[in-house]
Amino acid sequence: MGFITINFIDILDILVVALIMYYVYRIARGTPAPSILLGILLIYLIWFVVRALGMELLSEILGSIISVGVIALIVVFQPEIRRFLQVLGNRGMRRRNKFWDKLLSLRDVKTATHDYVPSVAEACAEMSASRTGALILIQRRTELAPIAETGVAIDAHTTAPLLRTIFFKNSPLHDGAVIINDGRIMAARCILPSTEDTDVPVFFGMRHRAAMGASEATDAVIVVISEQTGAISIAHNGRIERDIAPDALRGKIVALLKS
Repeated sequence: MGFITINFIDILDILVVALIMYYVYRIARGTPAPSILLGILLIYLIWFVVRALGMELLSEILGSIISVGVIALIVVFQPEIRRFLQVLGNRGMRRRNKFWDKLLSLRDVKTATHDYVPSVAEACAEMSASRTGALILIQRRTELAPIAETGVAIDAHTTAPLLRTIFFKNSPLHDGAVIINDGRIMAARCILPSTEDTDVPVFFGMRHRAAMGASEATDAVIVVISEQTGAISIAHNGRIERDIAPDALRGKIVALLKS
């Protein structure tokens, strides 16, 4: 027998598999997925030992369970698989060059950011001063219609008084998030997925966790106002920047929408 030959394709194959395993680990970290995977591996190990010992009945039962293992894995890991596909899709969208961005989206983001952002910044500054909790998603490339469908449809021009009215504590729409697209408020009281990242600070409330979760699943620019402190934060691409000065908010939103 000669030595095993390794060519460029073999090395590329190993790197790709390692990269996929790394992303799967990052997405599954902090979830029950590793424990479930360990349980499945233990079942395979028990089945192997039982079959080696010739225990026909138990071996047949475990073999039947394992035969549908792929379908069971898809069902059990459905949230993790969905998050993995979302990560891949969002990264692909973010890396498109400007030419394809303009050609496929049929609109230029840079020219669509100046009309309503001052109204958003004005409303956020006033809500911050009055410690009114708020959660606002501004759509970029990722379609937010599925999230908007979880709330109450509005379809109105974005103005500061309307945003303040929506998030007023006695308003029936103040819970949840507001979705803004092309300068119009699509919906309010929308439900967002909470982040599953275990590194999120323990003092983050539900709004901040929802903002982090939405920023991991979409490329939206998300503005959060704390009801306890009035502090303004921006979540984007899985990261959150806290304690933003009200007079700096407009510039930061515009910069993120243009990036």
